[in-house]
Amino acid sequence: MTDLSNKVVVIMGASSGIGAATARRLAKDGAKLVIAARRLDRLNEIAAEFATGQVVPVKADVTNFKEVKAAVQTAVDKFGRLDVLYNNAGIMPLSNLSEGHRDEWQNMVNINIMGPLNGIAAALPIMKNQGQGHIITTDSVAGHMVAPGMAVYSGTKYATRIIMDGLRMEEAANHIKTTIITPGATQSELTSHISDPETRKVNTDYWGQVDGLTADQIAQAVEFAIATKDNMSVSEMIVRPTLQSM
Repeated sequence: MTDLSNKVVVIMGASSGIGAATARRLAKDGAKLVIAARRLDRLNEIAAEFATGQVVPVKADVTNFKEVKAAVQTAVDKFGRLDVLYNNAGIMPLSNLSEGHRDEWQNMVNINIMGPLNGIAAALPIMKNQGQGHIITTDSVAGHMVAPGMAVYSGTKYATRIIMDGLRMEEAANHIKTTIITPGATQSELTSHISDPETRKVNTDYWGQVDGLTADQIAQAVEFAIATKDNMSVSEMIVRPTLQSM
């Protein structure tokens, strides 16, 4: 177990998958947490597993800046500071461009791009005032490549990589670390966002074909990045199943 008892962490998108697994892992490490998502009932279940007051659930939609800012401020109000912000919320409604699912495209832009930007905008003033901090964002191997049906999703994930690397360049001198967590095939609710049944089945089956990772395996990568010493910054971690070639 890693000792993170000196860390205050906010996790956006913490109600399921990688976010929930990370919340549980970091809480076991002793970190103080604010966990945020739209599904408050799930957050309450996670919080109930740990000592009273260690994990604080907050209902927040990452597309709503006021709610994101309130979640971040809760960490400062409850624990006195903000060491880490983990932008984890994301959706993956895959489809070919010819299908014209403009509403799905807009939702991906709002959640996958504006979500992390809202988190950065909320956390950065606090971290700069503290003179330290760490912003982490979940990306995807889709941010390094594209395939049919993935054009918009890959676009949002590529944008996330560029935004986070720009943040690294701008804030390194202010002792603010940045990390991009880039999973390959990982068990989560992402495939449930795919509206076409055949496309959803293909992507769900792929996880089994490559012996996909568990959410906790990605949480281990987040844990490692957070535990590094102040002079060490893990800029990006690509974590794939061994059998995944792309």
